[in-house]
Amino acid sequence: MPDLDFYAHVATRCDVLGVGIGSGPAEWEGTVGSDYLDDGDEGLLRRDYGLLELSFSGAEGAVSCFGISVQVHRLIHDACVPPPLERTYGEFARRVRFEELRSVILSLGCTVEPDDLSGDVHRYLVPESGARVFVIADPDPYGGGDHDVDDPEIHQAGDVWALSVSPGWWGPRAAR
Repeated sequence: MPDLDFYAHVATRCDVLGVGIGSGPAEWEGTVGSDYLDDGDEGLLRRDYGLLELSFSGAEGAVSCFGISVQVHRLIHDACVPPPLERTYGEFARRVRFEELRSVILSLGCTVEPDDLSGDVHRYLVPESGARVFVIADPDPYGGGDHDVDDPEIHQAGDVWALSVSPGWWGPRAAR
């Protein structure tokens, strides 16, 4: 699945179509497009492309990206996939299984390690890049009992919730 190639690229290379941490809003717009929603104040900017969410900060007019988040969970609700991503990677599935993504990441020569397996969403680390992969562990965290484990149209345990690239999260483990 070509969309798995996109997710694996982000997780291992920490960029989107060659644009990454440190790039400015204009560079992102030139690469990903102009169909986004900006939300910001006091030196921070969050740019929402639907599937892709970017965080910017800066001082003295020099604004740059400090966080890339791929909100995979939004696809089940028909979130927008930026046209440049669709042109490059094709159609994006509504759900992504962690084990499938993990296999692609491993095939690229990287590893995937558990980082935090507590709670309803588990976090995994790609140590070679510092990227994080968030995976649904409990799709019914409030115990409502109305979760249908056979319904392909809703999130299930083992689905990828999101990917995150943020140098602030890398810490000492990324230095390996």
